[in-house]
Amino acid sequence: MVASSTRYRPEGNEGKSVININAITIRRPDDWHVHFRDGAMLQVAVPFTARQFRRAIVMPNLIPPVTTVEMACAYRDRINMAVPDGIDFEPLMTAYLTDSIDADELARGAEEGVFSAVKLYPAGATTNSDSGVTNLKKVAGVLECMQAVGLPLLIHGEVTDPEIDIFDREARFIEQKLIGLRADFPELKIVFEHATTKDAVDYVLSQEGNVGCTITAHHLVINRTDIFKGGIRPHLYCLPIAKREVHRQALRAAASSGDKRVFLGTDTAPHPVHEKESDCGCAGIFSAPTAMEVYTQVFDEEGALDKLEAFASINGPEFYGLSINEETVTLVRDVAELPGRIETAEGETVIVFRPDAGLNWRTKT
Repeated sequence: MVASSTRYRPEGNEGKSVININAITIRRPDDWHVHFRDGAMLQVAVPFTARQFRRAIVMPNLIPPVTTVEMACAYRDRINMAVPDGIDFEPLMTAYLTDSIDADELARGAEEGVFSAVKLYPAGATTNSDSGVTNLKKVAGVLECMQAVGLPLLIHGEVTDPEIDIFDREARFIEQKLIGLRADFPELKIVFEHATTKDAVDYVLSQEGNVGCTITAHHLVINRTDIFKGGIRPHLYCLPIAKREVHRQALRAAASSGDKRVFLGTDTAPHPVHEKESDCGCAGIFSAPTAMEVYTQVFDEEGALDKLEAFASINGPEFYGLSINEETVTLVRDVAELPGRIETAEGETVIVFRPDAGLNWRTKT
């Protein structure tokens, strides 16, 4: 990329990526990790994801959690009703893994095309995770069933022992839980979601076969120091929490590597301002309105625009065994005029994630 008139098609890339210094056209991306919430929040959250992404893996941590085919279908209907007219978008539903979930129900959901994956929250790890798994031994039979039917396990990879430092919980999960889980269920498809550490990406990239990971836009941009820059910044608080700069750099290297085991998952997670700025603020960053602009800017900074299509549009569907999107989107180098906050019908305000340095890429409409 030496001039705006020079186009480049990456050698060996089977996608449609066409790049110049000022624009990039890629197959329409997918988001492999979103939180839509429900009610009025869902109504404002869904359109932002649907405008940027063709498909999205929807997290099931509602109250009560999504644990049955009927609950997933009803939630999917509510999501589809919030998609703006004329936009082609498909929510991919997940089940919430609990200690007592019915393995036959998961198998039925997979067979009927309702469940695309099952989400593992260690109990107490994050928002609405109190119904999560307390001991992996309690769900061994369920995991065997999932392995047999090819239903992926999506992992929030943190231990919840209060004696373990919050910045060490991801690395400890790998040591204490994930290595053993892989040994016990070697054919089970596993996604280590929203990886935040060098430990996590190093582990995933050391594995053969059925393991991948997603990386968020915000973890590519912020480190733990940013949360305290000029005071406590609650709208940068998420779980897993942002880590040291060495980990952020490792995430950027992994995301921009083109490795097929690494793909896009925003973990966009809206909370109203009053819940973020309270004396016990909620974890979550709402990045859906700015996600592709942030990712593109990061890949540009890394000199890896030729790898963006693999990360955003190819690696995820190939891992899930789905077709790659045929339609394309174009991002152009320009100041992005995107909302800084949104309002729900109930009068609640949600702050949108924006890097301090601003954004110099925008999606062409």
